[in-house]
Amino acid sequence: MEKLDLVKGRRELYFPSAKAVSEVDVPPMNFAMIDGEGDPAAVGGAYHASLEALFAVSYTLKFAIKKAGIADYRVMPPEGLWWTDPACGFDIDLRKRWKWTSMVMQPDLVTQARFRDAIAKVRVKKDLPSLAKLRLERYREGPSVQILHIGPYAEERPTIARLHKYIDEHGYKSAGKHHEIYLGNPRRTDPSRLKTVIRQPVKR
Repeated sequence: MEKLDLVKGRRELYFPSAKAVSEVDVPPMNFAMIDGEGDPAAVGGAYHASLEALFAVSYTLKFAIKKAGIADYRVMPPEGLWWTDPACGFDIDLRKRWKWTSMVMQPDLVTQARFRDAIAKVRVKKDLPSLAKLRLERYREGPSVQILHIGPYAEERPTIARLHKYIDEHGYKSAGKHHEIYLGNPRRTDPSRLKTVIRQPVKR
């Protein structure tokens, strides 16, 4: 059985430096996605429900593919696209008005048929309303700048400001949604040691 490394060939996308902004060209990848809006910190809110559905389906897919003898792989970390209207900007202070897409990257061998089958299997076992909002989509960001933030999510502001300063100083303009990749588990990791990739698609 093939052992897939979903990070292989993409390490620069998931392990950037915390010391300097880097430029990357993000290729198309498959993602399980759920759209929503509102403060992600709200207890029992839509954001946490989206993560529960995403991981339930992602692990069901992994185990089904492994059981079939096709391949084995590690489920990828959660990611999020964030924006506030208008024009897909991102205002860090307007938490209650944030719109977001929660997502988990999937290997290319996850087809729409396999994805639908996994959702059906989860639905039999769990009552998760967010399952109805799940979709599998090919997503490409293209040219982007990024940096690693180390510390609590609530203290990202200086890191985000640093990223946008780089954008301005290098003649770029933002060309997509604010993107974060959550490499640490907030339930198991001290907040001061959490690692988050902060990414912004750009254009000249």
